[in-house]
Amino acid sequence: MNLKILNKTDTELEMEIAGETHTLLNLLKSILLDDDAVEIASYDIRYLGISEPVMYVRTSNGTDPIQTVRSALVKLTAMCDEFKSVFLEQTNI
Repeated sequence: MNLKILNKTDTELEMEIAGETHTLLNLLKSILLDDDAVEIASYDIRYLGISEPVMYVRTSNGTDPIQTVRSALVKLTAMCDEFKSVFLEQTNI
């Protein structure tokens, strides 16, 4: 995975996330949209398999979009850790 910041302002962040698909981006978008400081969170994969996905985040109230994405990633990681724990417990692995 490669990450490239395409545009950054006080309230907006646009980044290209090479090598990722709907799986990660849709989950990240959903977590971002649960944040009251996020006005818009979306992504676009113009041509699947040819172009790299671009994610766009716009925040309100002067909230730093990079910090907002960092917080969302902490939540995403916690969700994955919880699922892993429950799965391992249920499958006795």
